[in-house]
Amino acid sequence: MEVIKTAIEGVVIIEPRLFNDQRGYFFESFSQREFDEKVRPVHFVQDNESKSSYGVLRGLHFQKPPFAQSKLVRVIKGAVLDVAVDIRKGSPTFGQHVAVELTEDNHRQFFIPRGFAHGFSVLSEEVIFQYKCDNFYAPQAEGAIAWNDPALAIDWRLPEEKVKLSDKDKHHPPLSATDCLFDYSEDLYK
Repeated sequence: MEVIKTAIEGVVIIEPRLFNDQRGYFFESFSQREFDEKVRPVHFVQDNESKSSYGVLRGLHFQKPPFAQSKLVRVIKGAVLDVAVDIRKGSPTFGQHVAVELTEDNHRQFFIPRGFAHGFSVLSEEVIFQYKCDNFYAPQAEGAIAWNDPALAIDWRLPEEKVKLSDKDKHHPPLSATDCLFDYSEDLYK
């Protein structure tokens, strides 16, 4: 696998080594050993999958400490714009984001470390989205920031009138009013 660094340290894009022939293709979608060596040691404990239609926007979500999660995300079918926002107070990249298009054709994966909010917008007619988490889902630890916070300036690549949100995602505060953020000086992996 090839690891592509982004503008925010720790947030990386992973491109698998793809083997194509007349039968189709094969690639190793995950190797714990290689991930630990090339990205960081992370022990994933839960896999999730969602199906969504064009215009669905999920996010921007995170889990509060001590239930913070890293995520390794990818698309099985369709295309999304996937976004990670640095919400670690004191970070030199606080409030900045990385956006990457993940598709069934590029087979890219995106690693979002602890201390980041995560979301995605569906760019294709339908998408099947998978992600690994390194901590179990804890509903009492849910946190989120507004997907359309002007301070974040995220281009979700959707017309605003086409955006489909859950009732919950319609009412999240902007980053400036979010009370539970992460501390950049704290090791979130201890």
